[in-house]
Amino acid sequence: MKLDTKVFEEKMKKSITVYEENLSTIRAGRANSAVLKGVEVSYYGSPTAINAVADVKVADARTIAITPWDGSLLKEIEKAILASDIGITPVNDGKTIRLAFPQLTEERRKELTKQISKMGEEAKVAVRNIRREANDKIKDMKKNSEMNEDEVKQSEKLTQDLTDKYTKVIDGITEAKQKEIMEI
Repeated sequence: MKLDTKVFEEKMKKSITVYEENLSTIRAGRANSAVLKGVEVSYYGSPTAINAVADVKVADARTIAITPWDGSLLKEIEKAILASDIGITPVNDGKTIRLAFPQLTEERRKELTKQISKMGEEAKVAVRNIRREANDKIKDMKKNSEMNEDEVKQSEKLTQDLTDKYTKVIDGITEAKQKEIMEI
């Protein structure tokens, strides 16, 4: 009986999905509402995502407009953005908060590509941890006499093939994002 790799493959796919979501939060000189992901405002005493209390629109290539549904939240949203680590100073006109994304400098682009590489490595580590988990399961199955030597070898090869496949996918995503950053 070989190891069923479907469970581990699903976990690897999930790791890639999380990696892509994390990449979407990188501020690349273009307006992208994903930079506000994780920025919360106090709404009636509970932390609430900005997009749950305001209309968040990409006004143009370099500007995001945030219009709260409750005008009294304007100052709270402004404070939350200033307290966050997105690095953009909000401009409050009394009804709408605007976030203007500056043009990236060459130095900032290089910093971002390093950050993307680091995130890519973390995603690959996650995939390798899943491989280790699968290999541990294979060892347990062998120990419990659920697999013979040939099945162990086949299962380990399948697991390694999956790991190689998803590591290449991560490398491709990383390379594409770095290229996008350097061309902006």
